[in-house]
This record gives sequence, structure tokens and C-alpha cells, in this order.
Amino acid sequence: MIKVTQRTMITACYILIDIIFIVLAMGLACEIRKETLPFTVGLNNLFLNPANPFRLIFLFWGLVAIFFNSMSQLYQTRREIFEAAEIWEVIRSVFLSMTIIIVAIFLAKVTAFPRAVLFLTTFFMILFFSLWRIVKRILVGYLVAQGYHNFNALIIGAGNIGMALEKEIAKRPTLGIHVIGYLDNLKEESPNKNGPKVLGKITDFATIARREFINKIFVTTHHDDRTFLRLLEEAQELGVAIRVVPSGFELISGEFVKNNIGLIPILEYGDITTPSHHQLGKRIFDFTMALCGLIILSPVFLMTAIIIRLDSPGPIFFRSRRYGRRGHIFHMYKFRSMVQNAEAILDEVRDQNEADGPIFKIRGDPRVTMVGKFLRKYSLDELPQLLNVLWGQMSLVGPRPLPIEQVHKEDLRQLKRLEVKPGITGLWQIRGRSDISFSRLVRWDVWYINNWSFWLDLNILFQTIPVVIKGKGAY
Repeated sequence: MIKVTQRTMITACYILIDIIFIVLAMGLACEIRKETLPFTVGLNNLFLNPANPFRLIFLFWGLVAIFFNSMSQLYQTRREIFEAAEIWEVIRSVFLSMTIIIVAIFLAKVTAFPRAVLFLTTFFMILFFSLWRIVKRILVGYLVAQGYHNFNALIIGAGNIGMALEKEIAKRPTLGIHVIGYLDNLKEESPNKNGPKVLGKITDFATIARREFINKIFVTTHHDDRTFLRLLEEAQELGVAIRVVPSGFELISGEFVKNNIGLIPILEYGDITTPSHHQLGKRIFDFTMALCGLIILSPVFLMTAIIIRLDSPGPIFFRSRRYGRRGHIFHMYKFRSMVQNAEAILDEVRDQNEADGPIFKIRGDPRVTMVGKFLRKYSLDELPQLLNVLWGQMSLVGPRPLPIEQVHKEDLRQLKRLEVKPGITGLWQIRGRSDISFSRLVRWDVWYINNWSFWLDLNILFQTIPVVIKGKGAY
């Protein structure tokens, strides 16, 4: 466990770096707008020169910025949050500090403070704070992945949720969490090497925690109050942190907020209905990115169209009827990757289907053309769906739209997937593509719908890029 003195030193270093960037941001803003300032510009003149009538404002702003950064936990290395979430905290903190300074300038009746310096300083603060925290996350992630400051963890509950949690942790070595095994009252050690490593029952926690030097436990199954209370007390005595996965988390909509009614702690979950301004923001983002993508990738479109036409007879594009939001039927566009009469000969290969549920997938499908294999491997056949995004029929991120005849074979779980626009990419894309089961695809789609946020979309888009480049799970 990291010592308090070491943690204090790390925090002090983070604050010192922020102070340097605050001074640099103010100095650059003043240098750019030096003709509007009544003093000679220079870093030493910002706070110490009596000829600078704004030195107290600059000093106060620096202190306020440090305060809000500290309140936003920006001087901690929180490995388990999205990078975008930390950048958002930076933006919010800087804007709050700017607001305080504007109020201070008004109350102090400082009429000559240049607005350009105010806004430029704000911009540079956001830029510098964000960039260095990105660098910090890369550096810390590298060190943690090499074994620095790792944690040993136990998962309470060897069921589906517990095993899914272990897989998610394994995909993120930068978390520095090493899952030692499971504790479960209902399961024994699995003879299957791929099964959960059950070390004992929950009552064995104290013994196993000491033996394995456990730092964290994740509770994924919810037993009676007495069992949980005993686990909580033993963990506190041993100094082991407890993380609890909410019961039914896959059905929970949005993020939750902790508050209290008297002495009773309350977890308040967000409304399942996405606010209209969020939907508008998502639509503007989709439209802008799709338009830019079509412009930038136009040479790729032209080259792909020529290659498809030379490779085999038939149209360049393939149209497929799909269900959109609220059951609206639309034509989804793809580059043709199969022979011209692929639909007509479907019955000849239907018994070779390797996918479960209503999805039809075959490795080495004989209907796929030579060019089509390459297009599918790197998802280039999906590029024309940027047109569907531009027309408002699809989104960049969302549940994958299935053919209508396949949807008709499935149960009412499909109705949940139709609450939002389908997407070009989604959790299915970054978690295995064609290799995942249909039931898991549906669960991930439901989780995405219930927990949608702009930052989640950005995270999925960023993770899609390396998945597509590797071409894993596509056929």
C-alpha cells in the first residue's frame, strides 16, 4: 500500500505542475494582448511588480484554480474513470474559477481588466491542464502495466457478473488490478482451466485476504445482511477497500448520485429518458462527424467502388431493409461484399450458420467475394452507412441494426434495442464483433441504452479504431 507521505508528495508534485502551467497560461495571454496592459509583460511582473494593477487578481485566480482542481479530485490518479471524464472535470473546474474571477473583478470594480486576457488565460489553462493530464495517464498507465503499484483483488461471487468483471479488468492492465480469485458459497473450484478460480467461501475471506495480500474486493453477488456486514467489518479491520456492483446494474439507466435522507444513504439513478438537448447534441455531433468523414474518405469511396466493379459483376452498393428507431424501416447501405445473387442462394448455406439467435454468420461464407473478404475484415464495407448517419437514420454509435426478417425471429428483447437509433459501431464492435453471442449482444445494447452519455460514445469510437485495424472477429 502506498504510504501517506508518498501520496502527499505526489499530490504536491501535481499541484506544482499546475502552478507552472497557470503562470504560463497567464503569461502567454498577457504576451498575446500586451498592447492592452498598463505594465511591461513578463512572468516576473505578473505577481510581484507593483506597477501591475492586476497582480492580486492573477494571484487570486491561481489560488481559486488550484482549489477547484482539488475539489474536482484532479490531484488524484483515478485509473478507473474515462480519460474524457477527467478532461471534462478540467473544463468544469477552469470555468468555475473563471466565473469566480469575473465576480471578483466586478465586486472590486476593476474596469480595465482586458476581457481578451481573461478568455485567453481560460483557454490556455484548459489546454495545458488537459494535455499534461493526458501525458500523466499515459505515463502512469505504462508504469502500472509494468507492475508498479498494483493491487491484489478478490471477487465475491463466481457467477456471470463476477466472471464478466474479471474479463473487463483483464482488458485494462493500466488499472493495476490483479484478480487472485473468487469467493463463493455455492461454487467449488472448477476443473475447467477457463472456469473461475474459486479459493473458498465468503466466510474464508479474512484468512485468504491475509494469505494473498488482498487490497480490494469486488462484491458482485448479494447475500443476506449478516453475511455482507461480516464481510464489511473484516475488510475494514484488514484495511481492504470494498467495491460493490449494484444488483441488476445492467438494467440501471444512467449514472447514479449518492445523497442522504437524514441518516439514510440513497442512490439516485438517472431517468431512462434521454433529455432532448442531449439527443440534439448527439445528432449535431453525428451529422458533423459523418459529413467530415465522407469528405475525408471520398478517395477511399472512389477506389473501393472501382475495385468492387472490377472484381465481380453487380452493383457497388448493397441495400438492406433494417429497423431504425421506434420501428421505422430504412435502407441501410453497405459496399457489396458478396456475389450478385447472394440472397437467392442463402437457403443453400443456411444450415451452416455458426451464430446463435437470429443472426446469420458463416466463417468462409462461399458467397463472399475476394474483395469482400478484405472489406469485411477491416469493416470498409460499412463506410456507406455514413450516408445513413447524415440522413438521420443511424448514429455513429448505437445498437447494431439487424435485418427485418432476423428481428422477426427474435423475442420482445428487440423492442428495447429499437428505443434509439442504430449505430455503425457499438459495444458489440469493440468486444468481439462476430465472435460474440447474440444474447450477449442484446445485453450490451440494453446496457448502452440505459447508460448512454456523450463520453461513452467518444470512448467507444476511440476503441473502435484499433479493433478495426486489427480486423479481429470480422467475417
